[in-house]
Amino acid sequence: MAASELYTKSARVWIPDAEEVWKSAELTKDYKNDDASLQLMLEDGTTIDHKLDPKTKNLPYLRNPDILVGENDLTALSYLHEPAVLHNLKVRFIDSKLIYTYCGIVLVAINPYETLPIYGTDIINAYSGQNMGDMDPHIFAVAEEAYKQMARDERNQSIIVSGESGAGKTVSAKYAMRYFATVSGSASEANVEEKVLASNPIMEAIGNAKTTRNDNSSRFGKYIEIGFDNRYRIIGANMRTYLLEKSRVVFQADEERNYHIFYQLCASANQPEFKNLRLSTANDFLYTRQGRSPVIEGVDDAKELRTTRHAFTLLGINESYQIGLFQVLAAILHLGNVEIKDRDSDSSLIAPKNRHLTAFCELVGVTYQDMSQWLCHRKLKTATETYIKPLPRLQATNARDALSKHIYAKLFNWIVEHVNKALVTNVKQHSFIGVLDIYGFETFEINSFEQFCINYANEKLQQQFNMHVFKLEQEEYMKEQIPWTLIDFYDNQPCINLIEAKMGILDLLDEECKMPKGSDDSWAQKLYNTHLKTCSLFEKPRMSNRAFIIQHFADKVEYQCEGFLEKNKDTVNEEQIHVLKASKFDLLVELFQDEEKATTPTGQVPGTGGRTRLSIKPDKGRDTSSKEHKKTVGCQFRNSLQMLMETLNATTPHYVRCIKPNDFKLAFSFDPKRAVQQLRACGVLETIRISAAGFPSRWTYQEFFSRYRVLMKQKDVLPDKKLTCKNVLEKLVQDQDKYQFGKTKIFFRAGQVAYLEKLRADKLRAACIRIQKTIRCWLARKKYLRQRSAAITIQRFTRGYQARCLAKFMRRTQAATVIQKYQRMCVERKRYRQKQAAALAMQTILRAYMARQKYQALLREHKAVIIQKHVRGWLARCWYKRCLEAIVYLQCCIRRMRAKRELKKLKIEARSVEHFKKLNKGMENKIMQLQRKIDEQNKDNRVVNERLVSLESSYASESERMRGELGRLRGVEEDAKNKTNQVSSLLEELEKLRKELSVTQQEKKTIEDWAQKYRDEMEKMVSELKDQNGLLKKEKDDLNRMIQEQSQQMTEKMTRAIAQETQQLETDLNEERSRYQNLLTEHLRLEEKYDDLKEELAHSTNVSKPGHRRTDSTHSSNESEYTYNSEYAELEDGSRVGEDVTRGMDTSLTLKLQKRVTELEQEKQSLRNELENREEQFQRARARDDAQFRKARGAELEYESLKRQELESENKKLRHDLAEMRQSLLGGAAAGAGAPGSPAYKVLLDQLNASCEELEVRKEEVLILRSQLVSQKEALHHKETMTEPSVFAQDVNKLKDADELKQAYVGLKDTNRSPRSGRPALEVSDLLSRLRLLEQQLQAQRRTYDSEVESLRGELQNVKEENNRQQQLLAQNLQLPPEARIEASLQHEITRLTNENLDLMEQLEKQDRTIRKLKKQLKVYSKRIGEMGAGQAEGQTSPGQMVEEPIHPVNIPRREKDFQGMLEYKKEDEMKLVKNLILELKPRGVAVNLIPGLPAYILFMCLRHADYVNDDQKVRTLLTSTINSIKKILKKRGDDFETVSFWLANTCRFLHCLKQYSGDEGFMKHNTSRQNEHCLSNFDLAEYRQVISDLAIQIYQQLVKCMENILQPMIVSGMLEHETIQGVSGVKPTGLRKRTSSIADEGTYTLDSILRQLSAFHSTMCQHGTDPELIKQVVKQLFYIIGAVTLNNLLLRKDMCSWSKGMQIRYNVSQLEEWLRDKGLMNCGAKETLEPLIQAAQLLQVKKKNEEDAEAICSMCHALTTAQIVKVLNLYTPVNEFEERVSVAFIRTIQTRLRDRSESPQLLMDTKMIYPVTFPFSPSSLALETIQIPTSLNLSFLTRV
Repeated sequence: MAASELYTKSARVWIPDAEEVWKSAELTKDYKNDDASLQLMLEDGTTIDHKLDPKTKNLPYLRNPDILVGENDLTALSYLHEPAVLHNLKVRFIDSKLIYTYCGIVLVAINPYETLPIYGTDIINAYSGQNMGDMDPHIFAVAEEAYKQMARDERNQSIIVSGESGAGKTVSAKYAMRYFATVSGSASEANVEEKVLASNPIMEAIGNAKTTRNDNSSRFGKYIEIGFDNRYRIIGANMRTYLLEKSRVVFQADEERNYHIFYQLCASANQPEFKNLRLSTANDFLYTRQGRSPVIEGVDDAKELRTTRHAFTLLGINESYQIGLFQVLAAILHLGNVEIKDRDSDSSLIAPKNRHLTAFCELVGVTYQDMSQWLCHRKLKTATETYIKPLPRLQATNARDALSKHIYAKLFNWIVEHVNKALVTNVKQHSFIGVLDIYGFETFEINSFEQFCINYANEKLQQQFNMHVFKLEQEEYMKEQIPWTLIDFYDNQPCINLIEAKMGILDLLDEECKMPKGSDDSWAQKLYNTHLKTCSLFEKPRMSNRAFIIQHFADKVEYQCEGFLEKNKDTVNEEQIHVLKASKFDLLVELFQDEEKATTPTGQVPGTGGRTRLSIKPDKGRDTSSKEHKKTVGCQFRNSLQMLMETLNATTPHYVRCIKPNDFKLAFSFDPKRAVQQLRACGVLETIRISAAGFPSRWTYQEFFSRYRVLMKQKDVLPDKKLTCKNVLEKLVQDQDKYQFGKTKIFFRAGQVAYLEKLRADKLRAACIRIQKTIRCWLARKKYLRQRSAAITIQRFTRGYQARCLAKFMRRTQAATVIQKYQRMCVERKRYRQKQAAALAMQTILRAYMARQKYQALLREHKAVIIQKHVRGWLARCWYKRCLEAIVYLQCCIRRMRAKRELKKLKIEARSVEHFKKLNKGMENKIMQLQRKIDEQNKDNRVVNERLVSLESSYASESERMRGELGRLRGVEEDAKNKTNQVSSLLEELEKLRKELSVTQQEKKTIEDWAQKYRDEMEKMVSELKDQNGLLKKEKDDLNRMIQEQSQQMTEKMTRAIAQETQQLETDLNEERSRYQNLLTEHLRLEEKYDDLKEELAHSTNVSKPGHRRTDSTHSSNESEYTYNSEYAELEDGSRVGEDVTRGMDTSLTLKLQKRVTELEQEKQSLRNELENREEQFQRARARDDAQFRKARGAELEYESLKRQELESENKKLRHDLAEMRQSLLGGAAAGAGAPGSPAYKVLLDQLNASCEELEVRKEEVLILRSQLVSQKEALHHKETMTEPSVFAQDVNKLKDADELKQAYVGLKDTNRSPRSGRPALEVSDLLSRLRLLEQQLQAQRRTYDSEVESLRGELQNVKEENNRQQQLLAQNLQLPPEARIEASLQHEITRLTNENLDLMEQLEKQDRTIRKLKKQLKVYSKRIGEMGAGQAEGQTSPGQMVEEPIHPVNIPRREKDFQGMLEYKKEDEMKLVKNLILELKPRGVAVNLIPGLPAYILFMCLRHADYVNDDQKVRTLLTSTINSIKKILKKRGDDFETVSFWLANTCRFLHCLKQYSGDEGFMKHNTSRQNEHCLSNFDLAEYRQVISDLAIQIYQQLVKCMENILQPMIVSGMLEHETIQGVSGVKPTGLRKRTSSIADEGTYTLDSILRQLSAFHSTMCQHGTDPELIKQVVKQLFYIIGAVTLNNLLLRKDMCSWSKGMQIRYNVSQLEEWLRDKGLMNCGAKETLEPLIQAAQLLQVKKKNEEDAEAICSMCHALTTAQIVKVLNLYTPVNEFEERVSVAFIRTIQTRLRDRSESPQLLMDTKMIYPVTFPFSPSSLALETIQIPTSLNLSFLTRV
């Protein structure tokens, strides 16, 4: 079309500007072909006259329509040129805060200098699996496209990230690698993706530095190949590096830094492991202080070093190697501080004992003398001799710096090599994706060798980029079968030839380096002579003879020749290298080992980047030829670059161009000059130029028809849309060269779409004017009629108006007062609650702290007391043993001496019979009396004594009898003496009591006086209290009234508080239920993964090579191959049944830990046995000591206990008496209180009498007790005399006082005399046998007692251990975060329940065995009884009766059998039952033809019969087989919705049957009496109910995933892209990255597709008999998924954020609500899940201009987060020219208003979130006995019972 049609009045153009590069202007006058200038008006209102070039007459660039500004793809712009690109990027970056933009196949990324929340896992999941054009531009979209093409095309991919320093190349490459690591996962358990990501901090530390343009600038290029296996999972990576900037090691410009690793080491110098490095601050070293900027704001270098070390460890570089690396780096810093001084003009020296050189030598393990020698000297070799030449100070300093650079380069290569080794795996690599992070085109004021190499690499990459773009354009034209001509594009091959061809710049540079006296000047002259006249791209500066200029593709660059030769040679003093090779430091020697190896063709060791020179160590005889094999840096770089280009050409490239928006690192600040410079340099504008040269705008016929339908007349519309478009386009655009018709698309030249948009806008504007005219007329007519009606009635309402105004004012005033009252009340109440909560929290914390402190103190004190107790006890026992031994020995000696003396006297007295008679006169009667008393007291010994007396009287002589009587008399005499002493003591006690009685009487008088005074005081007090009582009654009434009011208020508060607490508890319950169900899901996933891995291992030899298909990262592992025949083989094989059952039992949550628990229990039992043995030994030793101590203290303790009891009883009695006396004193009258007849007197008299009676009773009890003690001692004494002497020897140590010693002595005498007495041996043996029997019984009882004590101690110890363990667990759990605390408590509870379950199962098995034995016996007995009964019946029936009765055939009707609702089957038919009822069952036939839940009813009826016959094994195996079979069928057909829904319904029904017939009262309320009879009678299946409930949860989650997979492809297309309301939204022009068409073509999903699918889901679940409550939960989950997916796509698609799309979304939501209403599901909560989507749609439609609109948006969008609201406003894009964009000021106003919201910063909704599911109990009214089994199920082996 002619220029006059486009350059008309009001047309907008771009004109050049010095400041803004391009400035917008508007034509104020139509342009004519002969005009020499244009009349323009700038945006600020200034009018200018723009002169046109008289030669070219080129008109300024036209500006695109506003609706095309801000497009995702620059190729979608109608006018493709530099100002349009720049303006589009600026609008997206500044206004919309979007940093990514497509430019054809290139992703342009602008560095925002701000952290953006667009790289989370949710964003990765949103882009995973999506087409590149279906989402907004993002680095993840490029990574997804590369990943998808690798899997689809089986071709390796490359992502080329370029840009200048500070543009964000490294970050972009890092995010791309993170995407691959997240989406693909790892093929092994070594977490390779973590290692790949861990290489980033290492490479940043050793290869990145701060520059003036970037705080984290990469000073090297790297190409990372991420390897994938045949399932496209990460298996490893390999890194190649290029051109490390070694000069930065020794020199940094102002405001720059050395590599980060040096500053990290200096910041961590105070660490203990770094003390030997002798480091200090960075300002103390030359190599780190030259830039005078050692600190980066916001970066903690010490923390970064910890991150680097962690990455080293993760990659397998151990601690010793890390310390070695840091040692080398510290040595480099010390080497830089070595000061070299002038000795004279031609030599230099280093001061002796230089501390930095000393530190360097010690760190690298070389001698000080050798290093100082070769730092200042150099060895020169000739053909015959070798010279050592001193170096001047400058050359020595340069040699020192060269050595530093060389060491660092070696260290860099070594780290890269070891990183690559760590990233290599043994798995075979199937394909790879390479990520190239390389420097962009650079031009500075002074450009040297580094910039030359960088620009050379960019020339090669630009050539490859141009060829790829041209190739894609050519393929697109050929695909659409349209004629095309060769597009002219810039080919930079001449520039590349200038650099790398023969006699090129690099060739001449290498040749000059070989010359003995080559210099930079001579090399420059060669360049001038060779290329100045022959190559137009090579120029010579006017004012310099040591520089040259090259015309690169981006710009002209002037290079300074100084330093080119030195940097290309990269020379290092060989003698210095020899010194380092002789080092004792192994790591340093390892760094220089590669110099001994032959160089590769690329000049590098395999696996390294080949950045620096790798020299070859020559032999002694080959020194002269070694230099010929050394390759220069330029040669190495050219070779490595050639390898890189070959790799890139063999892959499919994807381009990311990073742009630096400004040089000051300001967030979201855009400098047009810098941006244009980079756009030109990175090739983006070249892409635009290539696209613009052809047909940049491309529309499908359907899109063109939908967009420009308004330009067609009705007669132009034909059934064939392609033909319609051709006809219309021929009428609209006359020049046919401006467009071409392809097979599926229409191709337009640049500017044609803008022309069509102008025609469309004009047509719409004319239509709008006509509509406005008609409507305004109608509105004016309506207004006139209303005014007329108002004028008629206005007089009538005037007076009423004033009254209404007054009433309204009064009502408003009152309402305002009420509102203020309640508002103030709410504020005060809220403040009070906050203070109360704070106080409670503080009290809780303080009390808890005090309690813990007190508990710790008590615990320490208790432990100290225990230690003291044991130590003191041990010391006391030791002292007691020593004393007892000494006392016993002393007693024995004294007793022996006294016994001898007494024996001697007795012998003398025995000889004197007369003397004996005199002494014993009158004692015979007394002896006989005492003897009778003794016989009465001890009835058991009376018979023995009488027999002994009779035997002695018959066989012994009178003298012997008298001696025996004499001994007994002496004993009686001793007893008499003791009793006399007791009587005297009792008399003393009586005297004491009399004294106490007198004291008591005195106290009585004192108390009576006190009582009188007290009575007077009480009377006064009573009178006062009566007065106060009246006052208190009044106060009581007032308080009662206030209490009633407060009680009402408190009731209301409590009601509200209870409601809030209930809501909070419900929320907590749902969260807890969700956590539990997530754990179940994770458990199922791991279980299935384990099974899949086991199957893959078993079938690895038979598995065929899988096809190349995309596997989603979140896809569960249950998609592994699983064949139906293998299941049948396992089921039909009888030998494997037990294994399947056992495996099934292990899969349940409760029984899975049995094996581990059993092992732990065994270990615990062994440790416990060992502990018990140790304790038993200790207790035995302690028991021996305790027994001795107890026997020594026994009598004393008995006496003390008796005395204590007596004192306690007396104390209680005295207290009781005192209380009675006080009551009597207080209760009696004042007069006669102390009279004899008064109550007080009576009480005292009663107490006195009671004390006297108590005294008498005590005397009698004392006498009785002492007599019993004496008799028991004598009996024991007598028994001891009958034992063997060894018993006496053992019991000597047990004697305690003199009485026992006397008894022992008497027994010893009787024993010594017994052989001479002539007693028969029979009686003695009888006594001995009885004694032994008693001893055995005593020992048996003692053993029983000891065993019981030991068992109790063991139990007590177990309880203590359990308590300590619980306390430790509690303390550990308190230190964990809440989620980890819950998981730990759950795990502990599972372990405890498992232990208890195992114990109960053991007990249950024992009881079952016992029950089975009893049942067998019962059956035997019942058979016997039946046989006996039958025999008796036969005997009672006579044969005559049987013969006499004739038998007549009678038709007996069959009675209907009364079934009990059970099904019987044989044990061997169990697998057949499971196979036919579960594995081979077709859900569709069962759901349509039979009753819902029939399989569940059949299984439960079989279970009832197993319970009825009390077969626990049958019950267990049936339940286990059922659970395992359901899991298997779901694993095999998990993607089939009908199967999953069918078994969810049946599993829930089976669970409800287990509850309904469990016998629990809570579940039996809705049963009939017949159903209650069918309850389970023998087994409690509560644990299996829990297992089946968990299975139902897993099936529900699988059902949700299955439905989500079916709905997922429909949601975006049906809810967003499809135009449900036709004609509301038009289609905007799209670029190269085509989006899915929004027009409903064949196969495109619509909203009706979603509704039909939802109806199919609903009807299927209803047919399967799913519970209505469960259906509601499923629908709620589905609606949440629909809303979340739709909203997430809306937030990531700029083209969907428009007013018309908001209307479409609201209409679609209304259709969903209508569907809910039709199905009766409005109250299921599904509508509420769509609230965020509804509010987002409303946000797209509301006004967005002023403050009121902002307030309305903030109050309306309460379900959206702040990030989502701002994102929608930023993405809002007008589709038509009549809409307006959202201003930046308005968005900032929204952000300010929403600043106080407390919410998560997450942008996207979690589409994987599943609401916690519940299974409300739903009893069945179906009677089990009425269920009929159809023959189609093949269950004929089941028998109804």
